[in-house]
Amino acid sequence: MTRGVILINVGTPDEPTTASVRRYLKEFLLDPDVIDIPAPLRHMLVRGIILNLRPKKVAPRYASIWMEEGSPLRVYTQRICQALNTEIKDIEFEVGMRYGNPSIRDALERLRSKGITELLIAPLYPHHAQSTTETSLKRTYLELKQMGWKPKCHELGDFPVNPSFIDPLVNSIRPHMDENSHLLFSYHGLPLSHIRRVDKSGKHCLSDGCCNSSVDVNRKCYAHQCMMTTVAVANSLGLQNERWSHSYQSRLGPTKWLSPSTTGTVEKLAKSGIKNLVIVSPAFVADGLETLEELEIEIKDEFIEAGGKSVRVVPCLNDRSDWITGLSGLIAKSFARTQLPQISE
Repeated sequence: MTRGVILINVGTPDEPTTASVRRYLKEFLLDPDVIDIPAPLRHMLVRGIILNLRPKKVAPRYASIWMEEGSPLRVYTQRICQALNTEIKDIEFEVGMRYGNPSIRDALERLRSKGITELLIAPLYPHHAQSTTETSLKRTYLELKQMGWKPKCHELGDFPVNPSFIDPLVNSIRPHMDENSHLLFSYHGLPLSHIRRVDKSGKHCLSDGCCNSSVDVNRKCYAHQCMMTTVAVANSLGLQNERWSHSYQSRLGPTKWLSPSTTGTVEKLAKSGIKNLVIVSPAFVADGLETLEELEIEIKDEFIEAGGKSVRVVPCLNDRSDWITGLSGLIAKSFARTQLPQISE
């Protein structure tokens, strides 16, 4: 039996141009798992407003971080894939982006052409969310069905406090910290509607302290999983509560999102007397627009303007050797778990 892994990341424009960004945002924002409002309203919002305004603003931001090899997110995800292919000789790895290129379909076709009979679907998101993990899985199973391909399937699953993820994350942060540093954990934000939907009881989510306690109803809650990552890392670094903060970035649209916002948090920290800030974004395992531009440029400037002195943004894990070793372990354990039902006709 020949094993293969499709490594899935969110995606990126092909070029840092307005036209390319518009194509990417159209595919991304029209996904009902991303903007989960009635279809007519979603199309009106995306086609009528966002696609007419946002691409012109976002394209220069992509241009400011573009690498010689292309989009940073694609480059670093491909480097992860290449490192895994070197680390694990008996498994084939391919990258598929949920939106944009290389597509999930392209990655699956390449794996099928290599004779893969046992497939691990591996969305590269430590924390479970409808707009990342779930939509990636849905798309992959849809493509498999349309291809008429029925490999034995496994899923990587989320890993918010797994030592294979936490240990490399801690190792990446430690060199940036000293006794005068404050550590800010900045996670990608989500609308509150996505968070509430996970709580089938309707009683636990977004109540006081709900994210700090682990119960069955919040096992797959993004906000809870993010907080558990924060606590695990802070404890491993030996940080007292006053030495770290937790926030959410990348808001879009008028709906209510997870709080506190990263923008508001860095302003508050600066005004409280914090001078040296270290920022880490554990929701991403590969650097992209949200880390290299939003945090490294925009948020850094906001902290300095509010009275702070210095900001160090911790790079994502990317293809660090300890992370590749940790991810290899997660992959091995995922293959060892009971396989999922084969794709139906």
